[in-house]
Amino acid sequence: MATRRAFVGLTAALLTATVLTALAVNSASAAPPGGKDVTATLFEWRFDSVATACGTVLGPKGYGYVEVSPPQEHIQGGQWWTSYQPVSYRIGGRLGDRSSFQNMVSACHAAGVKVIADAVINHMANGSGTGTAGSSFAKYNYPGLYQDQDFHGCRQPITDYGNRDNVQNCELVGLPDLDTGSDYVRGAIAGYLNDLLSLGVDGFRIDAAKHMAASDLAAIKGKLTNPSVFWVQETIYGAGEAVQPTEYLGTGDVDEFRYATSLKSTFDGGRLADLSQFGEAWGFVSGSKARSFVDNWDTERNGSTIDYDEGSTYTLANVFMLAWPYGSPNVFSGYTYGSSDDGPPNGGTVNACYTDGWTCQHAWPQIANMVGFHNAVAGTGVTNWWTDGTNAIAFGRGDKGFVVINREGSAISQTFQTSLPAGTYCDVQHGDPDAGCAGGTSYTVDGNGRFTATVGAGDAVALHV
Repeated sequence: MATRRAFVGLTAALLTATVLTALAVNSASAAPPGGKDVTATLFEWRFDSVATACGTVLGPKGYGYVEVSPPQEHIQGGQWWTSYQPVSYRIGGRLGDRSSFQNMVSACHAAGVKVIADAVINHMANGSGTGTAGSSFAKYNYPGLYQDQDFHGCRQPITDYGNRDNVQNCELVGLPDLDTGSDYVRGAIAGYLNDLLSLGVDGFRIDAAKHMAASDLAAIKGKLTNPSVFWVQETIYGAGEAVQPTEYLGTGDVDEFRYATSLKSTFDGGRLADLSQFGEAWGFVSGSKARSFVDNWDTERNGSTIDYDEGSTYTLANVFMLAWPYGSPNVFSGYTYGSSDDGPPNGGTVNACYTDGWTCQHAWPQIANMVGFHNAVAGTGVTNWWTDGTNAIAFGRGDKGFVVINREGSAISQTFQTSLPAGTYCDVQHGDPDAGCAGGTSYTVDGNGRFTATVGAGDAVALHV
């Protein structure tokens, strides 16, 4: 992959959307109204840095969950993907030990944020050596945990995604594939997940879920101390493939990759006007079982989705995701890299956002303030849809919110019809919503639910009660 552009122009990116909230809010109320189902994925952040973010940004901004990278012992090395090659189920990887993990969970809970752990349970590590917590291993031999008989008999890489047996019994990029049909293996995996539950983990992201039979995952989940725990599965859709995301809906939610790739095709050359029925009508799984996202660490590296260095396009895609009623949004937050293999800066320690390559999308004002919008409009449908026919759109969320997104090359001026109550609304992108909108701009919605705004190119306006 070509060398990534340096992380510059962030200040400009942080000014690409205008988000408004009502001035008449109860500042004594710490929790936003509605359900808090937005996740921030802090990719490859050390657990002590995650703990700080929960208290300083995620909790105050209304995020419901933080997803952390795999906590289990893994192979040594500086590349990000070493976290996805487990050596044992001890908690002791690059990102912190058991104590720091538990401290992080406690700190996030104190901030009102639940914790999702990325669980790598399809395979073990390749090669041989000593893991990050001191465990020795060799392929198909992980002392005290797994031996040769605990892996599928196909010892070849996956080559045919049209063949279910090949996808679920052979080796993903050569990694030893666990026999998840074995009761012993299921019990060992459940033991690891139960250990994380004992430390307060609230949910799991199941890595490489499509490479395990849905029935195997159901059996593993059934062995948990909390079999109804939040459970979201990585099931990448492929047209004509033997394994489809819908197979996994009986076990939990799925990451809806078509959502992210469709946002890219629409925002990068399509028409925003076509988004009026975005969701199930586009062939996606039911929104009640989907986690929506703009990008993640895999897709930003393979170019299949919009990513942070696309400026206002990226920001506006996140604004749309957090305003639109489909799925449970997941905001990705990563770091710059020169090579697609590059691991996290400072070994995962985040001394401050926007330094050392940490991009901190979860804290960008346009994105972070839209989490409050999302929480405020929970349970409402789309109303008052408007478009200029190409790349400027606006829509309401019942009588709770209204958003305008301008992807045109020039500003638009329009009087918008909303279902909002009359009142004065604050521009929280240029003022602090937690400090009386200090420094912000106000807009007035009249008694007929109308307001007038000029929205710049690559900009957005969002109002919520």
